[in-house]
Amino acid sequence: MHKYLVNASIQIIPVIPGNRHPYEWVDEAIDIIRQSGIKYKVAPFSTELEGSYEEVSKLIDAVNEYLYSKGLNEWITQVQIQIRS
Repeated sequence: MHKYLVNASIQIIPVIPGNRHPYEWVDEAIDIIRQSGIKYKVAPFSTELEGSYEEVSKLIDAVNEYLYSKGLNEWITQVQIQIRS
């Protein structure tokens, strides 16, 4: 994929949060995004990202891997990506 900037949004929706409040999982996902160094903006329904396609894709994978590794049983990751060439 090209190296141009893409704009994306990611929304994490915990389906079966276990004994934790769903917002705790969302807050942890946002922490992963903060630590990534990618330009981001937290909005009411999703977090907006700006970076190369490769950076954004790796970040989305990292968020999902983190949630899995911490024991979240089921969630939806909704992603929208604007690609311009």
